[in-house]
Amino acid sequence: MSIDANAMEQLLHIMARLRDPDSGCPWDRQQTFASVVPHTLEEAYEVADAIESGDLEALKGELGDLLFQVVFYAQLGRECQAFEFDDIVAAINDKLIRRHPHVFSDVEIDSAEAQTAAWESYKAQERAEQRASTMGVVGEEPASLLDGVIHALPAQTRAVKLQRRAARVGFDWQSVHQVFDKIYEEIDEVKAELAKSANQARIAEEIGDLIFACTNLARLADVDPETALRGTNSRFESRFKNMEQRLAQRDCDPAKVKLTAEEWEALWQQAKRDEAIDSAGTSAKC
Repeated sequence: MSIDANAMEQLLHIMARLRDPDSGCPWDRQQTFASVVPHTLEEAYEVADAIESGDLEALKGELGDLLFQVVFYAQLGRECQAFEFDDIVAAINDKLIRRHPHVFSDVEIDSAEAQTAAWESYKAQERAEQRASTMGVVGEEPASLLDGVIHALPAQTRAVKLQRRAARVGFDWQSVHQVFDKIYEEIDEVKAELAKSANQARIAEEIGDLIFACTNLARLADVDPETALRGTNSRFESRFKNMEQRLAQRDCDPAKVKLTAEEWEALWQQAKRDEAIDSAGTSAKC
């Protein structure tokens, strides 16, 4: 299936009209590269949410919103004569062909694992070439294995990427079980800091170390921590709403009637039981 060139051209034309200095949209006209970034991140998360919920109709719309972000940046690039949409497409075409020589040339790669290793090798080579092109530039730092792990990533996603980079040269745990000792160590350090200090910066450092260790555990268990935490968030939300519904059935407003810890725990356990029953029913239908 080929891309509908007319539809793409129409989208680019719509974007240009929105940015027209005389007749465009006031909001769109005042945007910059930096001001669009939060919207791009939000649209990317909405794509992820549609995928996780299994709503393909919503996904179609969210992908359109994400594509519009690319078109917006292309228009901004065109206005400052830095690049246009065609340049973006040409760049990704070149990159995909360059990083898939086993598809577009005679290099042989026989597994997904080998391709992942090759992909990282191609990226490392590209970083090295980029570094070589900036040698001698004032303020340029020496090359590092961690170069290219962008700071704008969600913190846990970036932590996994940093850990994987370090693991390539052997700076890693030998097994998932070794990480537990590190986690217990970090928990003790958090406890000690909380007991002896009111220094929020130090407490934050120790809690950060604990989260980093837990992220290492997820990575070595082959679990994406960002996805795992989103799942936990979803379960927490569902269980809390279950508790609210049960309280409403009793004409009980928790904002007015203070529940004890034991009462909250009983409600929580019932919500978990309801969740297990619902999950079993869904599995049976499938």
